[in-house]
Formats: sequence, C-alpha cells, structure tokens
Amino acid sequence: MKHHVGEHKAKKGLIRIEFDEENGLAKNVKVTGDFFMHPEEAVQELEKKLEGHKLNELEKLMEEFFAMRLDIEMPYVNVEDFKIALKKALEE
Repeated sequence: MKHHVGEHKAKKGLIRIEFDEENGLAKNVKVTGDFFMHPEEAVQELEKKLEGHKLNELEKLMEEFFAMRLDIEMPYVNVEDFKIALKKALEE
C-alpha cells in the first residue's frame, strides 16, 4: 500500500490531501489544512466522495462535488486549489 500526500498553499490557507493507494484505489482519504469551509461537514462529504475510487477519477469527482454543492462557502480558496493539492499527491 502506497501513501500519497499533497499540499498546496492557497491565498488564505494550506490544503493537504492524503490517501493510501490500494490496488489502484484511493483509501483512507483525508482533506485537512487551515482553510475555512462552510458547512463544515462538506470536508467529510468530499472525503467520502473520493473514497474507493480509481486514482485517475479523483480530479473529475472533485470537480463534480464542488459543481453540485453550490451551498459551500470557501473564502479565498477555490476548487482549483484543491485540485493542485490532489495533483501533488498523485505525483508521488
């Protein structure tokens, strides 16, 4: 099992995405950092959305999540910041 970690310093906060790779699938997905996201449970919902999927599907799933969740507020942070952190994790 390989562990992936990617960090990105956004305008107002650090975004860290980490997960284990098992048989080409993302397991134990964690999204952490010092960014603000409201509603707060949206972070856990994003983790669940990415959990158990193929690594090459994660970016598209992340885009879909934020496109569908128009109620999420993230001051000075956007979906591109999350995608950069994800891409850095996938580079490992």
